[in-house]
Amino acid sequence: MNAEELRSIQKPLKEHYREQPNAAMLTLKAHGRIGEGVTCSIQTGKALVEAGLHPATGGNGMSVCSGDMLLEALVACAGVTLASVATAIEIKLHDAVIRAEGDMDFRGTLGVSKETPVGFQHIRLYFDLTTDAAEEQISKLISLTERYCVVYQTLKQSPQITVVPSISRLTEKNI
Repeated sequence: MNAEELRSIQKPLKEHYREQPNAAMLTLKAHGRIGEGVTCSIQTGKALVEAGLHPATGGNGMSVCSGDMLLEALVACAGVTLASVATAIEIKLHDAVIRAEGDMDFRGTLGVSKETPVGFQHIRLYFDLTTDAAEEQISKLISLTERYCVVYQTLKQSPQITVVPSISRLTEKNI
């Protein structure tokens, strides 16, 4: 895909969203169901993924770790955004490898230390690019990728999250 093709695909969407801002507001959803042992099956839209405990928390390594999935979502979103931005501003990428690393102290998630935060303390996002673009073009590419990468911005800005439990009680009738 070239810049002109990308613009032609996105132009009617942008116009529609300018004219009808509410049309741009969508709710993306994820769905999971607990499985055998300490696992949760996630339907990704393309495949079924079974998430489980990381080996550092007692997992057997046979299931994907949700922390890894978070980093993978960041890499995927950053990669798609990078490719889209490079296309739009006409930077030729001969190759691009996107990597994410996250540091986590498992004492927090295991409740070993109440002072230790639960979750990642630091995430690094790497772009290993092969390109003939000038430094200022690469700087612009990375800046725009950061700006428009949904997962990056979500992690950076921490959205409001609401937990909504729905309880079903077992009775003799539904056992």
